Amino acid sequence: MTASLAGSGTPRNSYDFKLVLLGEGCVGKTSLVLRYVENRFNEKHESTLQASFLNKKLNIGGKRINLAIWDTAGQERFHALGPIYYRDSQGALLVYDITDEDSFQKVRNWVKELRKMLGNDAVLAIVGNKIDLEKQRHVPVETAEEYAASVGAKHFHTSAKQNKGIEELFLDLSKRMLDQAEKSDALKRGSSANGTRGVPGNVVLLDESGPQPQKSGCC
Repeated sequence: MTASLAGSGTPRNSYDFKLVLLGEGCVGKTSLVLRYVENRFNEKHESTLQASFLNKKLNIGGKRINLAIWDTAGQERFHALGPIYYRDSQGALLVYDITDEDSFQKVRNWVKELRKMLGNDAVLAIVGNKIDLEKQRHVPVETAEEYAASVGAKHFHTSAKQNKGIEELFLDLSKRMLDQAEKSDALKRGSSANGTRGVPGNVVLLDESGPQPQKSGCC
């Protein structure tokens, strides 16, 4: 996170969050981002090569949020590049196609990778895209929601084509990243207030009223 505290003990009102989209090719990651940022949808599928980057500015409860959204390639040959793009992310969207069971199984692999790289602080959303193709669904809603809950993520259903669920998805994720950042800031401010002088862990402070070590007479 690049934004810094506005001052000692003062909450900040501006945050920069890095958000990464992960998932197999053709699940609709790029379509979701374009619909959210530019409100447009392209019927013709174009594969993302390596990664693309878009910005979105929000205001949540008087806090200014700048989302740096990284859309990564889903093709197998680009998977090794994943850690380059999701390193230092505060949040991630893991997208699958509700008509493609394999794309949902691959989400499980991405979650393991993210937890290994980012720990438990990263905010996750698991997204079942293409609900406009509900009749062709192959991933049961209950299965997806139970899995999301088991890994501390929230589950959403979206359709980039019909513009359904997308605003809610990004808003919820942004709010959760903001909550996480504010908790972290509060801890830092608390630590600063409780220890204005840094004391190394292996140094013992002597009570000034107690016996003082005797000085040696030699240099």
